[in-house]
Amino acid sequence: MASEPYQLKMFRVSLKKRQKVELLLRHLGPVDRERCLLVTCGDNNGAMNYAFRDHGGQWTWADVEPTLKDAMEQLLGETVHASAPERLPFADASFDVAIAIDVHEHLDDPTPFTDELKRVVVDAGRIIVTVPNGDDRKLACRIKRWLGMTPAVYGHERWGYTTEELRAMLERSRLDPVADSSYSKFFTELVELGINFLYVKVLKKGSSGDDDHAIAPGSEEDLRKVQKSYRIYKYAYPIFKAVSLLDVLLFFRRGYAVVVEAVRPARAAVGAAPVRPVSVER
Repeated sequence: MASEPYQLKMFRVSLKKRQKVELLLRHLGPVDRERCLLVTCGDNNGAMNYAFRDHGGQWTWADVEPTLKDAMEQLLGETVHASAPERLPFADASFDVAIAIDVHEHLDDPTPFTDELKRVVVDAGRIIVTVPNGDDRKLACRIKRWLGMTPAVYGHERWGYTTEELRAMLERSRLDPVADSSYSKFFTELVELGINFLYVKVLKKGSSGDDDHAIAPGSEEDLRKVQKSYRIYKYAYPIFKAVSLLDVLLFFRRGYAVVVEAVRPARAAVGAAPVRPVSVER
């Protein structure tokens, strides 16, 4: 029996990425007959794509910082399109739904990218965007700053966007936000920060160096170079998971990553039923 791909092994012991995918699938809903696009930005080895494909739908993949393009294609057995954010390599109205995972915060001006997402979806098509929460007054953000884990370390132009800022950004591109949610509250974020800090400040030295902004092993080679530490992490994962579950105590707080779902208005909307805003908050 062939061994499980390293991407899926890492995903099984992920905290934040599993929360992200779980929440996005709730936004996505049934898509068996829909054409779907996923756009990512470097920090993606293909495991998230794998989960979306298993959910159903006809998927196309793109990455605007294709550091791990080969790893993604190896796992998926499909093409991953390297793409400039200001011009996605797809025709107008190619998709029923487009998901952008953690792209906007990497861009000095994210408006052209948002406009591109709008261009490639059909009338009444959906766009779902995730970004880190841009409220840098939150406690974990202050701890990150104190540890030197600034946006530049992650390759970000800024901390991120608050839900209100992201909704406003989508509205400026003439999209209609219809739902928002968040994930990764303080306890999850604190565990993730500790793991990222250890990798960036200690373990990454001597790695392949293909991505100066990597906060976790991306390639199989990089994972091998930290194999002993990764083995310890796997054994300790139930403890980290238990700490992460304490987020439930913070039900009244917004998470450190936000999601906004929007709809491209139909040009001929006369008689169409209005889109009802929904809440999918964790």
